[in-house]
Amino acid sequence: GGQKAAYVLLFFVVLWYTIRPDIRARSAPYISRRFPWARGWEKPYHCFRLQWELGKSLVDRAVAGIMNRFEMTTSPEDVATLTRLHARGRGIILLSGHIGCWQMATAGLDAIDSRIHILLHREQGDVDRHLHDYNGRAGRVTTIDPHGYLGGALEMTALLKRGEILCTMGDRMLGTDRNTVTADFLGAPIRVPISPYRLASATGASVIVTFSLRTGPGRARHTIAKVIHVPKRLGPSARAYQEYAQAFVDELETICRKHPYQFFNFYDMWNIEST
Repeated sequence: GGQKAAYVLLFFVVLWYTIRPDIRARSAPYISRRFPWARGWEKPYHCFRLQWELGKSLVDRAVAGIMNRFEMTTSPEDVATLTRLHARGRGIILLSGHIGCWQMATAGLDAIDSRIHILLHREQGDVDRHLHDYNGRAGRVTTIDPHGYLGGALEMTALLKRGEILCTMGDRMLGTDRNTVTADFLGAPIRVPISPYRLASATGASVIVTFSLRTGPGRARHTIAKVIHVPKRLGPSARAYQEYAQAFVDELETICRKHPYQFFNFYDMWNIEST
């Protein structure tokens, strides 16, 4: 039935999930932080909107893979910034969060002539296909398993020293790495990884905070929110990277304030004792 028919079907799927209390409970921590004034029917409404936006981004990803129809735009200013920092030859760490079309973000890097590496773990039996699995991108885009030897630290260090691009997430821990600091997010502390900043300090790579916001059916915009320059040789202490982790979280909070239904959070990230 095409993309429009998929959206129609999606509406009823999301409505069914919203009715279920166990599903609503998964997004309740985020909704209560982002919409503390919400009462009664307002909470299920916010839950529906959040799941509706997630569903549409998944439909768009399927259309992109099956029909090769997806438009990712990047401003000339952001392209110039990426090109300039890549030309330094020290590598780039593209740091993002579970925002908008994050799984499609590599489409915003077509102007950069570089191999791209994504920190990504796939469970056994996972058949979910990402953008780089389609259209011959697999030769340019590779993945590094954070559950591998030393969490992939050696591979990531090597590729950054070759001047290549590493894509990773800054809003939750990946793999076996438990090197974290706390940062204030929506009024309370959360735990975030420090590995991106530690890698930047060791290699001289630039940390570019990017988000890929969905702007319409099959459309998204890749934006640079901030460039974080981490000084060299800060050492192993987690405390040395606190301000850089907080800088990322501040940008994440700004996006959540402006686009609350594009942060796909379905667990209690503020329960830091359990993480």
